[in-house]
Amino acid sequence: MSASGIGAGFDPALIKGSDNFLQREFPMSAKNYQAISAKVYETSGIVLSETKQEMVYSRLARRIRALGMVNFNDYLSHVEQNINDECTSFLNSLTTNLTSFFREKHHFEYLQNTVIPALKAQHRIDKKIRVWCAAASTGEEPYSLAMVFQEAFPTVAKWDIKILASDIDSNVLQTANAGIYDHSSIEELSAERQRKWFRRIGDDKVEIHPGLKQLLTFRQLNLLDEWPMKNKFDVVFCRNVIIYFDKQTQKKLFSNIYQQMMAGSHLFIGHSESLHKVCDQFKGLGGTIYKHL
Repeated sequence: MSASGIGAGFDPALIKGSDNFLQREFPMSAKNYQAISAKVYETSGIVLSETKQEMVYSRLARRIRALGMVNFNDYLSHVEQNINDECTSFLNSLTTNLTSFFREKHHFEYLQNTVIPALKAQHRIDKKIRVWCAAASTGEEPYSLAMVFQEAFPTVAKWDIKILASDIDSNVLQTANAGIYDHSSIEELSAERQRKWFRRIGDDKVEIHPGLKQLLTFRQLNLLDEWPMKNKFDVVFCRNVIIYFDKQTQKKLFSNIYQQMMAGSHLFIGHSESLHKVCDQFKGLGGTIYKHL
């Protein structure tokens, strides 16, 4: 999904190929698409542009088919009438979850070479470090964080290190919590990391080492809701999230994140993202890495 303004409404003429959508298995009108976009924005802050109609149709058509319904009008009524139950499935269907182990490698290198040595000195007495991965998806990112911290703290048992891994999508969190992946997903990792942190199961699957799971807590969390966390964080990864939000939502999100972080802590965002004109409470360090002022 890409971020752009929703506007007052969608004119059918703006929806390319709208006649085709009306003639498909489940007719989707311009009014339907406007209602879907408005509901996504209301519940998650994600902005859908008119260019995402194909993705929206294909993903929600599967849900409509599974429920035995015949059109988008009935499905949208179902969402409104069963908001507590169906809204989760609605958002799960539309959430994009593209991730991989050690994606944007320079972030993990900076964490290993610069941030963690500073944290060791800062917390040499209390030995307590808190990390938040705010868009955990299917788990590759938080497990990558766990590998870096385990490798940096050979005597990790002497430290109180916890990584909160949250996501709005409950389905991907089930995958993350299980910690089972295709073997092809780790082929780019070093042989040492493959051997140390993964166990082969079957011909084409691998399972995460239990030692990594001990550092992680997976929780469903909508970033627009009130957050239950009491601790402040030393490191926050919130990558490839704000590209789905409008400017107002971005400002609110990073103001809240700032309040949830320790002084001098570090924030990592996606390679195509920026806090320019979004939040001036962080100092940019380059490479989409920011420091809490």
